[in-house]
Amino acid sequence: MNYYIYINGTTVGPMSEHQLFAYNINQNTSISTDGVNWRPLYTYPELMTALRQHGGGYVASEIANKKLLCGLLAIIVGGLGIQYFVLGKTMGGILTILLTCITCGCWTIITLIQGILMLCMSEEEFKRKYIDNPATMPLF
Repeated sequence: MNYYIYINGTTVGPMSEHQLFAYNINQNTSISTDGVNWRPLYTYPELMTALRQHGGGYVASEIANKKLLCGLLAIIVGGLGIQYFVLGKTMGGILTILLTCITCGCWTIITLIQGILMLCMSEEEFKRKYIDNPATMPLF
């Protein structure tokens, strides 16, 4: 099967599954089989399997940097949900802001714990829980 990707504002393709992974893609990259109907990569089970085999489209140092950044953001300003915006989980960031407002700031205790756990977990576990996970707002 041939695929098209939409990356850096450009449509690239058609290309094979193998050629697809020459690009720096992740589970949210827009993919099409016909160049017209676009869906996120995670909606293609065969591509998600291949993405995991190719290291998830991330270099190990990128995951370590993202883990450190998200962990520190969750500890310092977790109530603002910035760690979710960095992860590309916009709805999670918005929900965090709402929960912080509704709980009069008590939600920041949860994000403080989340930040500490992020910094303590391995890069593989961080990638599995926060990057590969299609959940809107993964907590622990």
